[in-house]
Amino acid sequence: MTTFKEIRGQLIRSVSSDPANPQLGEIWYNNTTGVLKGYVTVASAWASGGDLNSARNSMGYTGDTDTAFAFGGSGVSALAEQYNGTSWTEVGDLVTARSNLGGAGTQTAGLGFGGYISGPNRFLNLSEEYNGSSWSEGNNLNTGRDILAGCGTQTAGLAFGGNTPPATGATEEYDGTSWTTSPGSLNTARFRIEGCGIQTAAVGFSGAPVPSNGNLTEEYDGTSWTAGGNLNTSRESAAAGGIQTSAIAMGGNITPGPGLVSSAEQYNGTSWTTTASMSTARDNAGGAGANNTTALVFGGRAPSSTTATEEFTDAFNAARTLTTS
Repeated sequence: MTTFKEIRGQLIRSVSSDPANPQLGEIWYNNTTGVLKGYVTVASAWASGGDLNSARNSMGYTGDTDTAFAFGGSGVSALAEQYNGTSWTEVGDLVTARSNLGGAGTQTAGLGFGGYISGPNRFLNLSEEYNGSSWSEGNNLNTGRDILAGCGTQTAGLAFGGNTPPATGATEEYDGTSWTTSPGSLNTARFRIEGCGIQTAAVGFSGAPVPSNGNLTEEYDGTSWTAGGNLNTSRESAAAGGIQTSAIAMGGNITPGPGLVSSAEQYNGTSWTTTASMSTARDNAGGAGANNTTALVFGGRAPSSTTATEEFTDAFNAARTLTTS
């Protein structure tokens, strides 16, 4: 006679404690807790985080998911806030209030550069350093610009792209004292570009105008830029997190129409894969993350300035209680 085990492949074991190293798809009954459990894949998802203290968009940003740093931005422009994984705290203001600036570094050694203010000299070349409590002026960028991308550290920063106007592909490197123009410019000049990584291994993606520049990706090796895999969804004004071989693009805008984007994509150094969408569609937001498996998005236009923060967790395998419906 054919048995259930022969049909299904294995029996559901009754155990007093969960197995230490279960296999994906394995099911067991925990007779101590009285629940049926299985080792399954938990889908990628976004969850609400602590709100910014001040709604803003078009800010400078840097950091990881529990050490994010936001500074400047529209409306509030000089304010700076730090995230501890749960909530945001206001810290020392920028010396020069501005929006659409680039950012790099950490919460205790930050770097803000470029940006926009109203007036005749509105495309800024100003650079500032943060020491954990206050900002001080540093040496200027060689090319004043706004809506640019930035990454790296306070002593090894990188600025690229932006609007001078017109759109530029100029790339500059910071050594902790001064900015030097790199011999390598972006292959496609653009603004509203985002990026992440370090000075010698960066990735830049998206940008205006859409759609011609909105899906482009380029990688920097410390000397020159080369083409990478295209985004699946063309966009501008996205948020970024991660490194060159493990980046995430979050939100953005598609103009003309359909407008604000909630989709997110993960980059592995070769190609982009669409993952779970954010709860709030937005552009001009801040982003953070050490890689593309955990990330943070905060603020932005949705369509008005928002304080909303969302935290991303990539798909993972875990033991879960099984239920019927």
